[in-house]
Amino acid sequence: MDAAQAAWVSLIIGVVVLAAVGGVRLAARFGLPGLLFYLVLGMLLSDDAIGGIAFDDAELATALGYAALVIILAEGGLTTRPATVRPVLVPAILLASFGVAVSIFAVALPLHWLTGLDLRTCILIGAVLAPTDAAAVFTVARGLRLPARLQTLLEAESGFNDAPVVVLVVLLSASTADAWPGWLIAVVVAAELVGGVVIGLLIGMLARWLLPRLALPAAGLYPVAVIALFLLTYGVAVVAHTSGFAAVYVLGLMLAAARLPHRRSVIGFVEGLAWAVQIGLFIMLGVLVVPSRLTEALGIAAVAGLLLLVVARPLSVGLSLAPFVRDGWVTGRTGTPRIPKRWVAFTSWAGLRGAVPIVFATIPLGGYAGDGELIFDVTTVLVVVLTLLQSPTMPWIARRLGLVRTGGMGELTVEAAPLDTLRAALMDLDIPAGSNLAGTYISELPLPRGAVISLVVRDGRTMAPDRHTRIKAGDRLLVVATELAQPATERALQQVSRGGRLAGWTHSVRVPDDDNGG
Repeated sequence: MDAAQAAWVSLIIGVVVLAAVGGVRLAARFGLPGLLFYLVLGMLLSDDAIGGIAFDDAELATALGYAALVIILAEGGLTTRPATVRPVLVPAILLASFGVAVSIFAVALPLHWLTGLDLRTCILIGAVLAPTDAAAVFTVARGLRLPARLQTLLEAESGFNDAPVVVLVVLLSASTADAWPGWLIAVVVAAELVGGVVIGLLIGMLARWLLPRLALPAAGLYPVAVIALFLLTYGVAVVAHTSGFAAVYVLGLMLAAARLPHRRSVIGFVEGLAWAVQIGLFIMLGVLVVPSRLTEALGIAAVAGLLLLVVARPLSVGLSLAPFVRDGWVTGRTGTPRIPKRWVAFTSWAGLRGAVPIVFATIPLGGYAGDGELIFDVTTVLVVVLTLLQSPTMPWIARRLGLVRTGGMGELTVEAAPLDTLRAALMDLDIPAGSNLAGTYISELPLPRGAVISLVVRDGRTMAPDRHTRIKAGDRLLVVATELAQPATERALQQVSRGGRLAGWTHSVRVPDDDNGG
C-alpha cells in the first residue's frame, strides 16, 4: 500500500466512523441502541450488498470479537457502582449460570422437536442466544432511570453470562465434541468460570495495591496501565484454561471499588475506547453477514425467537430469581436479598441481545462442520428483530411497572482526577423534576465536615451558591468533599432526596477519623 492508497483508506475509515457516531443520535430518537445502526451499516458495506467489502474470515472475526468484548466488559465493570453490586451479586451469578443453562435447553429441545434439526445444532443456537449483550444493556439500561440495584442486576448478569457460554460453544463446535459426555462438559464450564473469577480477584488485589504506588510521571499513562492490566488478566486466565471474560469483569468491579489514581482520566479513556471497539465490532460483524442468505434462516429464526421470548427467558429468570422474591421460598432468612416481582417481570423482558451472540455464532461458523452458516444467520436475524422489538418497548414497560425514578436524587458521578493530589472528590449531582432536594436551601443540607456545594449550574449559567441559595428542579450541583467525607456526603444527600429537607438531620452524619473508619 502506497501513500495515496493509505490516504483513501484513512478517508473511508473517517467517513464510516463519523457516520456511525452520528447514527447514535438518530437511533436514540427511536429508542434503539446505536449499535444496531453500526450492524446495518456493516451489512450495507458487505460484498453481498452495495459496499463491495469482501470479508469471510470467521476465525479472525472471532478473535477480534473477543478482544472487543474484553474492552466492553472492562468498561462495564469500571463504571459500575460498587455499593449496588453487593446486594445483587448472587442473583446475577445465578442468572448468568443456572439461568443460562435453563435458557439453552428451553430453546434447544423444543426447536429440535419442532424443526427436526440436529440436536447439537439446536443446542448451539440456544447457547449463542442465551447471553445478554453487555454493550446493549449498558447503553439502554443506563438511560432509563431504573432503580440502581435493578440496573446493576441487569449489567452484572450481562457481564458474567458471556463466560460460561463461550466455553460451551467452543466445546460443542469442536470436532471432538461428540466424545465428551454431558456431565463432563458441565464440569469444565463450571471449573473455567470459577477459575476465571479467582484469577480476576487475585489480579484485582494486586492492581489495587500497585496502581496507587506506581507514581507514573504523566497522568496519561494511568489509563494505558489499566488497559494493560485488563489485557494481562484476560491472557493469564485463558492460558490457565479458565474464563478470561469472567476474570476481566471481576477485575473491573474490583477497580471500581478501589482508590484508582486519576479515575476520571482512566474511565474517560476506557469509555472512549469501548465505544470505538463497539463501532468497529458491529461494522465488522455486519460485513461478515451475507444478506441474501438470511431469508433461508427466517423460519428457524421465528421458532427460536418465540421460544426465547415466550418460554426460555421468562423461565430462566423466574427460576433463578425465585429464591429472592419478597414472598418467595426463603424470605425468612436474614441477609437474603429481596427482589420485587415487578423486577422479575422487567428482567424477563430486558434480556437484550447484540454483538455478543453474533460473536459467539462466528465460532461454529469457522469451526463447526455442521450447520455453522445456519447458526450464524439465525443469530443475526434474531439480534436485529429482538433489538427492534425490545429496546423501544423497555421504557414503556418500565413505566407500566412503576420502575422509572421520577424523583429523588440524580445519579452521583464521582469525578476525582483533578483532585487526586488533594485527596478529594468532585461529585456531580442532577436535580430532576419531583426531587425532594428541590426547594431546599443550601444551609438545610446536612453536609458533613469536609464537604461543600461549590457550584450551581442553572439554565446554562453558573453561580457560586451561599447559604441562602435555594435549589431548584433542573439544577446541577458540584459538590467537593474530602475522601473521608465522601461516603457521609452521599448518605446525607440520599436521605434528603428521599425524605425531604428535614430527613438528613434525623440521622447522624459522621465523618470517620481515618481510612479505617465507618
